[in-house]
Amino acid sequence: MATAPLFSAAGEPAGEFTLGDALFAQAFRRDLIHQAVETELWNRRQGTSSAKNRAAVRGGGRKPYRQKGTGRARQGSIRAPHYRHGGVVHGPVPSNPERAMPQKMRRLAFKSALSLRATEGCIRVLESLEIAEISTKAFSQFLSKLDHGKKTVLVLSQRDEKAALSARNIPNVKVIVLPGLSTREIFQASTLVFTRDAMTRLEELYQG
Repeated sequence: MATAPLFSAAGEPAGEFTLGDALFAQAFRRDLIHQAVETELWNRRQGTSSAKNRAAVRGGGRKPYRQKGTGRARQGSIRAPHYRHGGVVHGPVPSNPERAMPQKMRRLAFKSALSLRATEGCIRVLESLEIAEISTKAFSQFLSKLDHGKKTVLVLSQRDEKAALSARNIPNVKVIVLPGLSTREIFQASTLVFTRDAMTRLEELYQG
């Protein structure tokens, strides 16, 4: 059974927190993690890229010159692709980039990523998060007590405006409210800091 360092609301060491096997003791599935991250990145695309073909470009409706007798190659429109300001050949068109991944596979990838971070010692647990005022400096000093890594993700059970505003100007620190935590965020973070409430909420969401 995996454990993680437990810290008080003041950032002081408070023992060990036992991590549930259902979330933090799963086999490492590189294939599923890769598929989940790739699917998430693909679905972030807007799918709005577009280029005009010769039919969509304004103008060019009249034949530029007669078919025969000029000594030049025959042309039907000045908006043909080989003309300047002409249409684009095989250009991008708006599309729906949505990809689907079965729920069981997504959940298994999520648990696998959490388990990997637990074995690497990247999990921290807070008894509670108590921020008296919005202060980037104070919040940065608080995080330094948690022995966090280069990229830190703070996971909360509900939105905390003071935490969000205090952390937004700290490089490589991100605040996420459940169920907004994704496999990609887990895999990219060097340290995951959960409040005790967030751990309870996470177990409720992924108990199946």
